[in-house]
Amino acid sequence: MEKKKTNLFTRRDFLAITGAVAGTSLIAPLSGLQASNVKVNQKNKIKKKIALVGTGSRGTSMWGSSLVKDYSDYLEFVGLCDNNPGRLAAGKEIIGTSCPTYTDFDKMMIETKPDILIVTTVDNTHDHFVVRGMELGADIICEKPMATDEKKIQAIIDGEKRTGKKCRVTFNYRYSPHRAKMWELLQAGEIGELTSVDFHWYLDTSHGADYFRRWHRLVERSGSLWVHKASHHFDLLNWWVDSDPESVYALGELNFYGKNGTYRAENCRNCPHTDKCNFYYDILKNQRYKQLYVDNEKYDGYLRDGCVFKNDINIFDKMAATIKYMNGVQVAYSLTTYSPYEGYRIAFNGTKGRMEAWIQESKPTSDVNYDEIVLFKNFGKREYIQVPFGTSGHGGGDSLLKDQIFIPDTKDPFRQSAGVRDGSLACLVGIAARKSIASKEPVMIKDLTSIVPKVKKE
Repeated sequence: MEKKKTNLFTRRDFLAITGAVAGTSLIAPLSGLQASNVKVNQKNKIKKKIALVGTGSRGTSMWGSSLVKDYSDYLEFVGLCDNNPGRLAAGKEIIGTSCPTYTDFDKMMIETKPDILIVTTVDNTHDHFVVRGMELGADIICEKPMATDEKKIQAIIDGEKRTGKKCRVTFNYRYSPHRAKMWELLQAGEIGELTSVDFHWYLDTSHGADYFRRWHRLVERSGSLWVHKASHHFDLLNWWVDSDPESVYALGELNFYGKNGTYRAENCRNCPHTDKCNFYYDILKNQRYKQLYVDNEKYDGYLRDGCVFKNDINIFDKMAATIKYMNGVQVAYSLTTYSPYEGYRIAFNGTKGRMEAWIQESKPTSDVNYDEIVLFKNFGKREYIQVPFGTSGHGGGDSLLKDQIFIPDTKDPFRQSAGVRDGSLACLVGIAARKSIASKEPVMIKDLTSIVPKVKKE
């Protein structure tokens, strides 16, 4: 579909793409999106040289073995780096590359001269590798969150301007067909002018608990789940609302994990309460985690199966925020980390109606192969839109994101590509929430960095 100069879809455009949605319909996931892993002719084209820093689970899978498997026509790994030499060696094996490995980051960058550096290290180190990588000549692909506090964000903003290099933040949630379809419906004006959003995310007692086992449990390393996890959600809101956040007022407490537990140990393998604790986790059953983490604890002491009730846990496990946007949209947001299921409920309220979705990611109905969106029209009939499940991780977003990054000339009709400004604003909502809890006052986004919030996103 030809993109209009205004970058907005009219109702006629929308209906021409999807067909009328009266009653119940099963529609194609999205207009304008390429099928996952569709390749173009790379004959006589030079492959991008890729380096990766951070060879943990995320780095070796999403940005490691999958790139070797599916995108080797477009890229080649020239270097891997990690501060744990054992995990580095294991990561190289898992990724399936023959490139050299380094524990010295600058040495890797100078010797291999990558076109692109992928950063998948612990969150509070992202800013260092992003800025230094740009200074040493590479464009950057950075896992979310881009950074954990406003000073680190400003350093990346300044580094990008100073070096002329670009940093892309990997918000794969934007790419899932279901969430992109909601963006498309909003752009088409199906509920009129957007006025408010109710957005409530639930992490279950498997995935949610896992954040409290790992380094994420420490605010100084992850920025808290306000930043590490919720930056995903805030980026979606910023994208859907199509405006910049103006202010945040938040509440948060640690009520379930950490000091609240009945049983406690250093980690699950050394716990005397395994027969009584519902959160006992046998990491030895996961061969990949054993290879990456357990076998290499001797180098850095990192315990991947830490106790979810350790006394040093200092992040919140329940959070709520009121977010005001520059265009007047108000958002009620919450995050719960000990739910019996994983997923979210969302509702968009507009001048002509309401759009809702209830997604259960960890325990979906077994005989359903689609996600559903419900449109309620003022003075009209209720309508259902059923979007078929995606075929890759994160609701089908992972492959579509990587296609757009690595396959030349892949279009971006839904404005899903996220740069430093997007990465900054997603983190700044969470950072503002942390500051609001501490001060018991609303926090203005404009007071945190040099970014000037705008009524309409660029």
